[in-house]
Amino acid sequence: MKTIDGKLLAANLRAEIADGVAKLRSEKGVTPGLAVILVGENPASVSYVTAKEKACREAGMLSREVRLPEGTSEADLVALVKRLNDDAEIHGILVQLPLPKHISEKAVIDAIAPEKDVDGFTPVNVGRMMIGEECFLPCTPHGIVKLIEFSGMDIRGRHAVVIGRSNIVGKPVAALLSRRETNATVTLCHTGTPDVARFTRDADIVVVAAGHPGTLVGDMLKPGAVVIDVGVNRVPDATRPKGFRLVGDADFESCSKVAGAITPVPGGVGPMTITMLLWNTLEAAKRFAR
Repeated sequence: MKTIDGKLLAANLRAEIADGVAKLRSEKGVTPGLAVILVGENPASVSYVTAKEKACREAGMLSREVRLPEGTSEADLVALVKRLNDDAEIHGILVQLPLPKHISEKAVIDAIAPEKDVDGFTPVNVGRMMIGEECFLPCTPHGIVKLIEFSGMDIRGRHAVVIGRSNIVGKPVAALLSRRETNATVTLCHTGTPDVARFTRDADIVVVAAGHPGTLVGDMLKPGAVVIDVGVNRVPDATRPKGFRLVGDADFESCSKVAGAITPVPGGVGPMTITMLLWNTLEAAKRFAR
């Protein structure tokens, strides 16, 4: 069994991105710029935004972080997004989710110009992805495809099972795996699927993004399958200083005995999300400089 090292792949890709940033600056005089908007003080969001800012700096990109109070109105947030749409220094805009309940996530995302939608969330980019046109691919699903390729498996002609149908991971990763360049046959399972194991036992690739520990166990797998575990769940653990540990949606102990390759949690999918955000921001800047 091979552990798929997301940290190593992310480091390799970030080195390529940093080279691309330096080349774009020297040849075109353009420095890729990313604006990240955070509303409120959600601890997980604050931590994630801080990590994004650090990653931007390390890649040589311009990072502009805008922190707004919890009570910011939807109208003010949409107006800020529109100002950033017109800002020539900013090539990518990311609004950190979740937003406070009084703000419509749809209204804010819809306000982002598609050419600056480096999260790949706007309806324009989602639609382009679905029909195979050039677009910004959503970061976590794109990272998942990279991890499968990094495992050494040729995706073409394989049977992939995706567990979970969220708009953030499940649906888009199913779409990416079935595109012509990847060419997998994809089964999408979810809470309404009776006997998920019937499908996973026939799968060469299993992407589990259900949000529940133990969704996938070893006897549900085909020997040698590649398992990509997107879940991040806190479970109580009195032996840990914080009183909990992080686990994925796959039971690592049993799955690792059957799988040919599997991502760990943490250290698998997580490092790839910010990496692909940088990838998209560089691509946005390249398009601007054409």
